[in-house]
Amino acid sequence: MTPKPLIWLFAVATVSGCVQGDSPFYQPPAFTEPQIERDAEGQCFGRDVAPAQIQTITEQVMVQPAQIASDGSVLSPAIFRTVTRQAIVSERREVLFETLCPEAMTTAFIASLQRALLTRGYYTGPISGEMDEQTGRALQAYQRQNGAHNSPLLDIRTARELGLVRLSQAEIDAL
Repeated sequence: MTPKPLIWLFAVATVSGCVQGDSPFYQPPAFTEPQIERDAEGQCFGRDVAPAQIQTITEQVMVQPAQIASDGSVLSPAIFRTVTRQAIVSERREVLFETLCPEAMTTAFIASLQRALLTRGYYTGPISGEMDEQTGRALQAYQRQNGAHNSPLLDIRTARELGLVRLSQAEIDAL
């Protein structure tokens, strides 16, 4: 017969092994990764998935109301039950936006992007000219806080705001 502490140790070791990086759900699935697509004219568009936001709601639900005597005294208090449920705050949706084509994302361009994000306090890494994870996170934070979308792909509007690409004629006329 195996002592109980050893059984518990085995159970904890087994369950903790399920949480490591080799789990199929440890990384987000590939379909949620941002993608760049071209239209018929060769213009590039970013496609990103904004996941559904789910909130846990806990509330008290009355099971039985209080029973009150004719003189106003409480014969028995109300009985409540705690109910916890999931509610979708925002639905999952795909976001499509104009972006720069991959060939425009040169080392010099990415270095300029890093300098622009550094100047605005979003990027703290070295100016390497590489679109690494730190640059992607800084770009994503900038775009999210400036009304674009929540993607590490560079939105063309963001590139124009940062002074990295030319303004369109309509944007120049609006100035």
